[in-house]
Amino acid sequence: MDRLRQLEIFVTVADLGSFSGAAERMELPRSTVSGAIQALETRLQTRLIQRTTRRMRLTADGEACLDWCRRLLAEIEETESVFRKSGSQPSGRLRVDVPTRMASLLIAPALPGFFVQYPEIELELLATDRPVDLQQEGVDCALRVGAVRDPSLVAQPLCLLEQGNYASPAYLQRHGVPMAPTDLGSHLAVHYVLPSTGRIDAWEYDDGGVARTVAMRGMVLANSADTYIACCIAGLGLIQIPRYDARRHIASGELVEVMPSHRPGPLQAWLLYPHRHRLSRRVQAFSGWVQRLVAEQAIGG
Repeated sequence: MDRLRQLEIFVTVADLGSFSGAAERMELPRSTVSGAIQALETRLQTRLIQRTTRRMRLTADGEACLDWCRRLLAEIEETESVFRKSGSQPSGRLRVDVPTRMASLLIAPALPGFFVQYPEIELELLATDRPVDLQQEGVDCALRVGAVRDPSLVAQPLCLLEQGNYASPAYLQRHGVPMAPTDLGSHLAVHYVLPSTGRIDAWEYDDGGVARTVAMRGMVLANSADTYIACCIAGLGLIQIPRYDARRHIASGELVEVMPSHRPGPLQAWLLYPHRHRLSRRVQAFSGWVQRLVAEQAIGG
């Protein structure tokens, strides 16, 4: 077995967390998969995978090797794509990282249309709200909202997402409806802890074209978007989220918009890439598709 095939088998085993799963995915005998990993470990003179009767896990060297293998295989595939006929379809695996709410509300429901256009692409959709090291984790591109502070990334602006202030009907019944920022002193907020910094996100509002912030009292802090919204629906306080994210909750009666004249400023959506000389055709295909998709949620869109 050639060395490149061994690397492909190792990445598949690591991705699936299973020798049997990798054998089924690659349509190989399990003994061939096991033998390829053993041969790779022998050649590298290190243990890559710790095996027990119930589970397997990567060693520290295995984690480092996996990152290296992902980059190498991606570079090989990108090199091959340069010489393919221009009319051929983009193909291969694409690793994309997307905020959890965008993944479930926007990306996943629209994916059938993506695969109609690009049936040869295998998409690995990672849904996280934490900062991701694209190079180290083998991510081809990431969709992020808000400020981008990593100078090692190429940041392509997508659109501005309008935000709003929201509360549950139960909360408003107990505490009253805030009409202006001056009313917020008697209200509670669900605090959102920014995954990138660990700081509490400030309550922002527009004051005649000037962005201002106000300190809010709160009983609960949330570090995920789903929990943040769930706490608001439970009546624990006010929240600020993109308007596209609130639509279905408003339609169901779970949330009500308050202070529409004092919304927070819009959020910039970005598509991030690691610094590379040339983007693969599958990354270019996803980039164009997601830009059109997210732009539908933009101000005026």
